[in-house]
Amino acid sequence: MTEVAPARSAKQRKQDTLARLERDVDVWVATADPRTGTPYMMPLSFLWHDGTLIVSTRASNPVARNLVATGRVHLGLGRTRDVVHIEGATEVLTDDELTPALGDAFAEKTGFDPRTLSAPYLYFRVHPSRVQAWREVNELDERDLMRDGVWLIED
Repeated sequence: MTEVAPARSAKQRKQDTLARLERDVDVWVATADPRTGTPYMMPLSFLWHDGTLIVSTRASNPVARNLVATGRVHLGLGRTRDVVHIEGATEVLTDDELTPALGDAFAEKTGFDPRTLSAPYLYFRVHPSRVQAWREVNELDERDLMRDGVWLIED
């Protein structure tokens, strides 16, 4: 039997979550088709920037089509026993919003520069509305770190 570590404080889970957002490169992105409700999930690289996540995918991918149509997303970071779950609203970044500096920062962090590819790619900004983090059952009761876009824990 695996020994369960003591539960982290909410403050520690927020610090761990912010560190993961700065450090990690990939996130599972889950969307649903607005007509059929068919779910779709794929990993995408991301940049944590000004309290939002920047992701990019080919414009023809189901995730891109679903994000354009619904503006809703669920994201999963980490392993199943150390997970960060994010619900959010998305917006397509316009060419003006995707400044050279932001595109360069995305490419540097992820090692992937969609601007150099021939296929059309879209960039999306994810505004987190709910953030949860937990490792084991002893952290489930206090897993909410953000609700309605507001952090529940002070720094």
